[in-house]
Amino acid sequence: MTLQEEFQEAVNHTKELNQRPSNDVLLKLYALYKQSTVGDVQDDLPDVMDFKATAKYRAWESLKGKPQNTCQREYIDLVNSLE
Repeated sequence: MTLQEEFQEAVNHTKELNQRPSNDVLLKLYALYKQSTVGDVQDDLPDVMDFKATAKYRAWESLKGKPQNTCQREYIDLVNSLE
């Protein structure tokens, strides 16, 4: 199985988790997913009063420059650790 196939399988698996992960884990999953699929964040920082959007932006921004294949592997490993 290719890395891309493993990654897609992990993405699909997140929809079937028995328990909702903590907010910190959800942010990490979001950031790894975005860096894996889009690359570096390009948008401007959202309104600081939008706490959820700001947290997501900062989590994604923290991965700036990290290779997409590395993020895909980390995403897969994180999802597998949630089982």
